[in-house]
Amino acid sequence: MEYRELGNTGLIVSRLCFGGLVIGPLQKNLSVEEGGEVIAEALRLGVNFIDTADLYNTYQHIKRAIDITGITPVIASKSYAYDIEGAKKTVDRALTELGMDKIDCFLMHEQESEHTIRGHREALEYYLELKKQGVIKAVGISTHHIAAVRAAAKTPEIDVIHPITNINGLGICDGTMEEMLEALKEAYDNGKAIYGMKPFGGGNLLHSFKDCLEFVTSIPYLHSIALGMQSIEEVRMNVELFNDLKNAGEKIKDYQPVNKKALHVDFWCEKCGKCVRRCKQNALSLENGKISVDYEKCVLCGYCSSSCPAFALKIY
Repeated sequence: MEYRELGNTGLIVSRLCFGGLVIGPLQKNLSVEEGGEVIAEALRLGVNFIDTADLYNTYQHIKRAIDITGITPVIASKSYAYDIEGAKKTVDRALTELGMDKIDCFLMHEQESEHTIRGHREALEYYLELKKQGVIKAVGISTHHIAAVRAAAKTPEIDVIHPITNINGLGICDGTMEEMLEALKEAYDNGKAIYGMKPFGGGNLLHSFKDCLEFVTSIPYLHSIALGMQSIEEVRMNVELFNDLKNAGEKIKDYQPVNKKALHVDFWCEKCGKCVRRCKQNALSLENGKISVDYEKCVLCGYCSSSCPAFALKIY
């Protein structure tokens, strides 16, 4: 496994980052024991970087993996908090459920531009204070927006950027992958730590698995790449590929995984439209009293299901 320093944070992370979204209730909904075993296998095989979020509800899965293996990885989490009260609540939850007194990276979740970063400034100031105290090692943002990458590149207080990066630019809300790469170069040149998300477009690009993998691993501005893994078999396959990226293309030339995941709207949907307003990809619409899904735009993040009061949206 290749390891790199995460920007200027001093954190040394594996090139492969374990994406914690898919094992949680927004997607696969593995039990703490099952999810813990999946993460534990990744830790045993050299993956030392885990991405999660307050929204994902996977802290206990990560703690279980740490308890199983005795290995403490670098952990990055994210929060939608915009004020001190919300920021404190989400950091406290992370530390409590992980059983830790400090966390490596804490990010402002789904930032869109300099304006949203400014709107979350109170939370950012709280994270920066915890950084001074040694509770947080690095602070940053996650984003699907080029504008947010450019804004973060120019913001000295921001250490880490977690942007969407895939060969088709699927999920980028305000431009193309070429424009995203230009923004990432600017951020990289400014010393920012950068780790990519959704290299397979949430699973929608798995038909081009080889091309997708070769594309993201060739981007010189990514210190690490977060992949969602929901089984021990997936962990072993991805670790094998990342252990020998030079020959990964040859190893998977005949491998064509089939993406069986899709967003489903159950019959008890109340058609309230909250999921439509929640979807940043504009993949959902309320037409003729029915929620419709544009599968060309959906990145299978599952965030819409967290806004549904009737629990009618599921990914499986």
